[in-house]
Amino acid sequence: MQSSILFLNSISNFPPNLIRFPPPNLVLLQGLHYRPRMASLTSLRVKSQLGGGGGSSSGGSDSFRTLMDYIGKEGENVGDDMVVLMSHLQYACKRIAAVVASPFNSVLGKQMGIDGDTSIGDRDAPKPLDIVSNEIIFSSLRNSGKVAVMASEEDALPVWIADDGPFVVVTDPLDGSRNIDASIPTGTIFGIYNRLVELDHLPVEEKAQLNSLQSGGRLVAAGYVLYSSATIFCVSFGSGTHAFTLDHTTGDFVLTHPRIKIPPRGQIYSVNDARYFDWPEGLRRYIDTVRQGKGKYPKKYSARYICSLVADFHRTLMYGGVAMNPRDHLRLVYEANPLSFLVEQAGGRGSDGKVKILSIQPVKLHQRLPLFLGSLEDMEELESYGDVQQKINPGYEV
Repeated sequence: MQSSILFLNSISNFPPNLIRFPPPNLVLLQGLHYRPRMASLTSLRVKSQLGGGGGSSSGGSDSFRTLMDYIGKEGENVGDDMVVLMSHLQYACKRIAAVVASPFNSVLGKQMGIDGDTSIGDRDAPKPLDIVSNEIIFSSLRNSGKVAVMASEEDALPVWIADDGPFVVVTDPLDGSRNIDASIPTGTIFGIYNRLVELDHLPVEEKAQLNSLQSGGRLVAAGYVLYSSATIFCVSFGSGTHAFTLDHTTGDFVLTHPRIKIPPRGQIYSVNDARYFDWPEGLRRYIDTVRQGKGKYPKKYSARYICSLVADFHRTLMYGGVAMNPRDHLRLVYEANPLSFLVEQAGGRGSDGKVKILSIQPVKLHQRLPLFLGSLEDMEELESYGDVQQKINPGYEV
């Protein structure tokens, strides 16, 4: 925690054009009642030139809107409570974007653990930037006054925040952070549920856990934020998937990819195929077939693999194809459910290789499973091979 404090203090004045946001220090994180300024519905419309890509359908006034415009009463109108929550969540992600892009993040990124633990045995051990991101999101959700429970990949148990909060938020605060020293894209993933009011009579620990273990089919919103050459906030409220790009001159997320439609078939697969010989027979046959151009789509597929889930998924959403991890590795609650919600709202499919992700009832907070996300026709072809889940993990510690 001390390293987090020093790091946050070190970037409090960097860069100068970020002073419009409060200084990132633990005074803010521990309870300063800050309310981020919400974008005005009459704010400047910045016309996007990015909405015409292969992964979206653009046109109309949507291309001129900020995120807060879009979800307000003149846009999708998701309700006042959700507008307030999203204003705080987008603010948190702007702060994380600044931390990730800071030249000082190596102060924490090179440390292999927290509280003096320098063990490198656990590939998934929390890294300091994960902890900082977790604190930023928690602070923003608490200050929103709209969240009853936050469940994070970085916390052993969900945290009960407010008895009257209407929403439950599950999150992976900084996915892909172990590659951050190489400037590989990272991301934040989140899912939002309604609080289960029928559980309000239960003890705090029990109702926090049960609220966090809702199936993905009950999501009311989900999204990710990609921290890369651009900072992109992709979100769905159950009526399509939309992406907003951060305009650093105004601090607004501007709608650049309205109503994203993943192509029904792509020409890219994304998987760590260095593990090819560990895969089951069905997955090997599928990959062999499509990369030779002998599948249902008569073109040779290309491999594109970043090893950053948000980045690999974002490319798949834009261009089509399949992004996958066949091992029991990715988290159902924090990663698989939100991303499956997004891809299905864009016309694709999320699966564990056998069944639809959003139909799976979580039984543990940190439950892991194989994950396959992508174009509908590609996913149907993949699943038709049957044996695609890798059940043995030689050389891995899960």
